[in-house]
Amino acid sequence: MNILLCCCAGMSTSLLVSKMKKSALEQNLQYRIRAIPIEAVRKEVDQADVLLLGPHVRYMYQSFKELGEKKGIPVAVIDMEYYGTFNGADVLRTAEELYREKQYKSLSL
Repeated sequence: MNILLCCCAGMSTSLLVSKMKKSALEQNLQYRIRAIPIEAVRKEVDQADVLLLGPHVRYMYQSFKELGEKKGIPVAVIDMEYYGTFNGADVLRTAEELYREKQYKSLSL
């Protein structure tokens, strides 16, 4: 699974990405997880299975949700508590749940 995290500058989000990668490694999961700035989302979204927004860029949610719907990519805002505590395991779980929901919906069609 390819997970994109969208942020402004990327400092704290990069730390969260590291925590998510560590959690994935501990579970022997081969995920590609990257943090990108807002400006890169439209260019990079086609490579994503899930797009997660940092709480500080939640104002872009509606725009990116519409983009995600067009491309079949689920979009969500990262829980502020998970983000603030760098809880990579729970953010990873959120991404997995979104991906499973996407898979389920595609099977139901």
